[in-house]
Amino acid sequence: MTAGDEVICRPPRTRPLWVFVGLGAAGAVLAAGRLVYSGEFVDWWVGGGLLAAVVGVAFLHAVTLEVRADAYGVHTGSRLRRRRSVPWRDIADLRVHIQYGRHGEEYFRVGMLGRNGRTRRLPLPLSVSREDRADFEATLDALRTLHRRHGKPESDHLAVISKRTSGRGVAVPLVLCVLLLAGAALAAWFVPVTGATKEAWTSAVPCHAGTASAESRECLTTEDAVIARTEVGEAKQPSRLYFASGRPLDRITVSREGAQGFRAGDRVELTWWRGQVRVVAGNHHVWREHFTSAGSVAVIAATLALAAGWPAARLLVHRRGRRLADDEVLPSVLPFLGALGATALWLLPLCYLHPLGPPTSTRFLVWAAAGTLTTSGLFVLAWRATRIRTPDQAASGAAPREPAAADVFLAARFLESTDYNPNYFGTHIVLGDNPPAVVPHPGPGRFAARPIPVQRLTLQGVRRLRGGDGEAVPRSWHIAELDDAGEPVRLAAAPADLIRIIQALDATRASQKTTLTGA
Repeated sequence: MTAGDEVICRPPRTRPLWVFVGLGAAGAVLAAGRLVYSGEFVDWWVGGGLLAAVVGVAFLHAVTLEVRADAYGVHTGSRLRRRRSVPWRDIADLRVHIQYGRHGEEYFRVGMLGRNGRTRRLPLPLSVSREDRADFEATLDALRTLHRRHGKPESDHLAVISKRTSGRGVAVPLVLCVLLLAGAALAAWFVPVTGATKEAWTSAVPCHAGTASAESRECLTTEDAVIARTEVGEAKQPSRLYFASGRPLDRITVSREGAQGFRAGDRVELTWWRGQVRVVAGNHHVWREHFTSAGSVAVIAATLALAAGWPAARLLVHRRGRRLADDEVLPSVLPFLGALGATALWLLPLCYLHPLGPPTSTRFLVWAAAGTLTTSGLFVLAWRATRIRTPDQAASGAAPREPAAADVFLAARFLESTDYNPNYFGTHIVLGDNPPAVVPHPGPGRFAARPIPVQRLTLQGVRRLRGGDGEAVPRSWHIAELDDAGEPVRLAAAPADLIRIIQALDATRASQKTTLTGA
């Protein structure tokens, strides 16, 4: 809410929060009473009451939270936290930050960019749905008005920071990349160990009489037993075999199929290796312990390393766009993901077949060399596809085109609802002998076409995509800012198509002026 030269923000719906505060107070009373009555700290009632009290304290902070802005600056605090103030002179700009929920929800928050370059996000105002978006924007406008009145904003432009913009932090992809690479290194370290274990099991032979105890761990020994009962686990629960009289051991854990294959009273033969039962053989069923192959572990290591390429690609694209404004949209990492996917097609089978070293046969050497060349080429193409192209570079690389005799449909859209783009219905712009028009289809024909009033439109400039232009616009498109009889209008299209549309608008405007002058 606003009051004169002051803006006050409080939680919009406090009744549910006060309910949890009350439950927390009741939990604190319960814990205190139980503690006095029993005198024991280790008690379920005391623990539950203390947990409810902690939750109540958290909700008390949320329900009493307040953000207030006045002539001095912005003040935040609650009954549980002392007020913190930031003067307007230390705030360079106000921004909008879009956060995302687990199911794609969008949360809009206000951020304060300091003169030192650091950003602090305010807890309020907060928009969690389209219904409260208008109140959020009204409060934001009031805060920006106070900032202009009592401070010195660096820009009149409102920056919107989303997951696609260069101002988004890189901490999450950096940590994810490090964790995936660490997992890949750990799995790679286990490859020779796993391979040696399986090779030793495959080559193990029965022990001879008089074999020493240390040597008997590496050879196979057998022992008879009787199954007392079986336990088949459900879902992810373990399955077990129990032996009569607890001899030679009480129980072993087997697979679900292994437990289902035996019955109580079955006489079985147990095979021991390295101090554990590895085989249970009966008259009708045999269970063998599964030993993971070195190739399987090598595939896991390679998969983790390739998965680390996704956050690494995000870091690379963010690094390439370091000179962009914080709200400008970065190129997509999909070209790099395509290169990683193609690499997985030849690398994973190769790792499975040759996990312990480079291939020695000519066939596999040619396989590895061809795959490496293919991956290198794809990464070069991905590097080119994700380059940062400014509108000036796109304009200098575009050759002038002659007007097309037949209709040409270009994917483009106006981002504002106008009389020639009612309810944002336009998806394409058609160029040809007739004046340019907005259509809701890629052709053919000018069905439902709305002519563009070129005489009303004046080009203000062309820029790259920003976070405030919406998530529906492709990352590679550019934006033409137009003036429509005093109203700002944005036209989005691919760089080459946008230049072609602007040239067609200019040519149509000049043609109409010539016609009017001649008349």
